[in-house]
Amino acid sequence: MSSRATITPELREWILATTRAGHGVPEVLKLMKDAGYPPAQSRVALAQVLKIPLSAISAGAGPAGRRPRHPQAPLAEAGDRRVRVALGVDAPPLRVLDGLLDAGECAELIALARPRLARARTVAEDGRQQVDERRTSAGMFFAPGETPLVARIERRIAALLDMPADHGEGLQVLHYLPGQEYEPHYDWFDPAQPGFAAITAKGGQRVASVVMYLNTPEEGGGTGFPALGLTVTALAGSAVYFAYEAGDEASLHAGLPVTRGEKWIATKWLRERPFR
Repeated sequence: MSSRATITPELREWILATTRAGHGVPEVLKLMKDAGYPPAQSRVALAQVLKIPLSAISAGAGPAGRRPRHPQAPLAEAGDRRVRVALGVDAPPLRVLDGLLDAGECAELIALARPRLARARTVAEDGRQQVDERRTSAGMFFAPGETPLVARIERRIAALLDMPADHGEGLQVLHYLPGQEYEPHYDWFDPAQPGFAAITAKGGQRVASVVMYLNTPEEGGGTGFPALGLTVTALAGSAVYFAYEAGDEASLHAGLPVTRGEKWIATKWLRERPFR
């Protein structure tokens, strides 16, 4: 099968309209198969229209992928250390983890990230990066395994959650000053949004988040879960892990305003399939 396909204007418009309606890659490929298109031709056409690598389309065509193992109290194995589970919630699965990072690791991450900070961006509905007025912090991304420290943290999270390291997006570090916050939001991608197919073609849906606190703000800066009536205090070296499925409203969360001092966090989002 050629890496290029002849696409009629009608087929192009149908693919765009179908993905805008919230259908993901597996659904679009099934609809095309039902309409008589050969699977290989369908994947090539979808890749061309959505401007997504063919390899990503192929990876995104499968059934729902892997889900993390939730850390269990009192101590959870994380490869090179044991992590204390200080708090657990069943729905959504949520754990507050003490000692996921040590003081030296926190300081090194901050030092590595500081020169690369820029206005933080989020993923737009069409899959592109955008400035979101709800998020007022500065941030940066590390490439997977970019430094020995980043690789070590990724291995630790992989062991803790029984999720291969290649299911993780690049580690993001954010810096919040007084008054800065990230208003309530979800981390999963909404299937109803027009960019869903493009966002999930590589790696599939997000299934869990790990927010690691790199310092302890003087006041404020916790992570709030409005549906649970819960605020997780930002304490250096600790983290909050939570898992979700698309449409899980209980996973709504916010980076609460820093009222004194500053806040540094590192976030790892996990996908259901390999992201690299």
